[in-house]
Amino acid sequence: MTNKPYVLAIVAAFAASPAWAADLTYSEPAPAYEEPTASTGGWSGAYVGLHAGTSSDHGMPLSGESEFMGGIQGGYNVEMGGAVVGGELELSHMGDTEVDVPGGELKERYRVAAKAKVGAPLGDTLVYGTAGATMTSLRDTSTAEGPDGWKPGWLLGAGVEQKFNDQISGRVEYNYTRTGDVRSFPAAGGTTESNVSDHTIKAGLNYRF
Repeated sequence: MTNKPYVLAIVAAFAASPAWAADLTYSEPAPAYEEPTASTGGWSGAYVGLHAGTSSDHGMPLSGESEFMGGIQGGYNVEMGGAVVGGELELSHMGDTEVDVPGGELKERYRVAAKAKVGAPLGDTLVYGTAGATMTSLRDTSTAEGPDGWKPGWLLGAGVEQKFNDQISGRVEYNYTRTGDVRSFPAAGGTTESNVSDHTIKAGLNYRF
């Protein structure tokens, strides 16, 4: 009796064992991890909008002495280096905000502002600061007469803007504005020269192109 068949069977088993072991140990390669990219909210581009709020020459624009104001704005933003920078032109009717001058008061009627903006995009939210130059027209009152034409000044401010979709966003902004060297003529007589200032809080809507 020969053991040849058994020997051949054992050899065949050992020859097949590497492939069988490979089948047992094979697994799909783990998917490569990709770092998620944070959305900047897509703030670049041109926009136009409307704003409305309150203005007062005191530090409390929502007080009983504040006046309703409103207007239009337009600008352009660019995202660069993780920040948003831009410029904006704004025209506002100041609602005849009363500002104190020596011996009386004047009223602010219109304002044009050219503003620069720098902000931090947090997805669909933008937190920003703003500064710029202004031109303000003033009206006479029963207590004082003011200068003719427009008077230059400057503003500082900050705001928060929230995107509702790709085109529409809403914002809330605070501005402090100072108009310097305002010459006035009190009803009691004489001539005075002083700086006048106001505080505004306004909400607005922007449409992006």
